[in-house]
Amino acid sequence: MSTAENFDAVDIIRVKRDKGILSPEQIDWTIDAYTRGIIADEQMSALNMAILLNGMNREEISRWTAAMIASGERMDFSSLRTPAGGVKATADKHSTGGVGDKITLPLAPLVAVFGVAVPQLSGRGLGHTGGTLDKLESIPGWRAALSNEEMLAQLQEVGAVVCAAGTGLAPADKKLYALRDVTGTVEAIPLIASSIMSKKIAEGTGALVLDVKVGSGAFMKNLEDARELARTMVDLGTDAGVNTVALVTDMDTPLGLTAGNAIEVEESVEVLAGGGPADVVELTVKLAEEMLAAAGVTDANPAAALKDGRAMDVWNRMIEAQGGDPRAVLPVAKESEVIVAQQDGVVTKMDAMSVGVAAWRLGAGRARKEDIVQAGAGVRMHAKPGDTVKKGEPIYTLLTDTPEKFARAQEALEGSFAIEASGNYQPTALILDRISR
Repeated sequence: MSTAENFDAVDIIRVKRDKGILSPEQIDWTIDAYTRGIIADEQMSALNMAILLNGMNREEISRWTAAMIASGERMDFSSLRTPAGGVKATADKHSTGGVGDKITLPLAPLVAVFGVAVPQLSGRGLGHTGGTLDKLESIPGWRAALSNEEMLAQLQEVGAVVCAAGTGLAPADKKLYALRDVTGTVEAIPLIASSIMSKKIAEGTGALVLDVKVGSGAFMKNLEDARELARTMVDLGTDAGVNTVALVTDMDTPLGLTAGNAIEVEESVEVLAGGGPADVVELTVKLAEEMLAAAGVTDANPAAALKDGRAMDVWNRMIEAQGGDPRAVLPVAKESEVIVAQQDGVVTKMDAMSVGVAAWRLGAGRARKEDIVQAGAGVRMHAKPGDTVKKGEPIYTLLTDTPEKFARAQEALEGSFAIEASGNYQPTALILDRISR
């Protein structure tokens, strides 16, 4: 190691291994040295595992997040102006990922209706969880890559943008994320929270609403862990001066009636037209209310803006501004297969993970970042828990361009839903908790 370095990686590892607390200077050096290549991957892997096993306190996580932000650029939206000439408020939302989670699509234009700018930096899907950019790229002509200047111009003119994050935001996180993925340390709550929040804080938004999913189809499987993650991220946002609120929401059951790319866009447009599945509408409206309140707007009626077409108007302008044609026909899968009910009764279960894996296997998702997704692939759900069905009626329609994928998708869906003749179905709440500072 260079004699110019302030610390030694092995000493840092030992502190966490022995359940000690890293100093601010040690944390700053660790993130900087790893970004520069001074700390080797195997050393950072050991430190990540020590963090997974022994945790971090609030001050450590906050400093770790700040150091990751400092590894790159920070965006600045202070040049955005209201019609009266004041500084325009900004608000963003982040979901920890789920199945059928297309909420960003109707939510961003809905919030923009009320004069709050929405700079939504989104990602692509990996595994069973869908990616917002993959969904939007099923719209002919739409492009995810925007320069900072293009993003600012669109926020000023349209009020909402959904695009890919630039390479300049939190580059330390990109290295750490890839390493965590292959070393069994993805589950470390301090590392999850700092990964998400370093990008969101660097993005420069004034208010942030977090949708922390919990259940079968979510990253967090139990409510206690989901609450801990939500609390940790709210604390990080608060420490960084960002007005942050988290909702903990159910992901045992898929959101809406579609899991895929083009079919989720289609469903989002239905919501923007004043229709769509009740759960998607409920969560979209609730998150919009939270974002607007966090940005200081308390007299808005998001539900009305979905019904009267104002949100659809912003959606059309947002898609057009990024080269897309909001009126174009969306891609349709070449092949389909239907799975039907084997008895009369009430649907009492629909497992989100099973549906997500089936959509992934049909071609809607990717196993590696470089994989190509099929725009039309996915799963349509014809019934959800609480619905009454008759024998022979469709439960799922599987969609793909490659029919050889049907068999493995059907395997994923075996036992994924339950039908009971008695109909003893007790609905669960969609929003399980709200966590604020």
